[in-house]
Amino acid sequence: MEKQSEDSKSPSQLIDEKIEELGDWRGQILLKVRNLIRQTDPEVVEEWKWRGTPVWSHDGMICTGETYKNVVKMTFAKGASLEDPMHIFNSSLEGNTRRAIDIHEGEELNEEALKALIRAAIDLNKYSRKTSRKG
Repeated sequence: MEKQSEDSKSPSQLIDEKIEELGDWRGQILLKVRNLIRQTDPEVVEEWKWRGTPVWSHDGMICTGETYKNVVKMTFAKGASLEDPMHIFNSSLEGNTRRAIDIHEGEELNEEALKALIRAAIDLNKYSRKTSRKG
């Protein structure tokens, strides 16, 4: 059987492979995050950018799912503009645009707070698209 090149695979296939390749807690967290995003927004678009970063979009980028040795990082493209009443953003707090959530091994994910942030990011993208079309 011929091995598909990265160029011929869908972003979803590439994300599946990344989760499988990690094969540890980081893969489990990335899968959990991905499932939460898909539950929150069944119309989400999965993308593969920057040589290996899963990206989820709906009317613009929602967030990325980066994996490092000691952390899985969810970076929200417009995180600084989102309400975060549960204070789950814990990284990249000083910037004017992005905000991130660093998830370490053994940490429990606040699923409801994360879903609320995902919904807020989608709403912001939809609002931004509507206002940018007026001219």
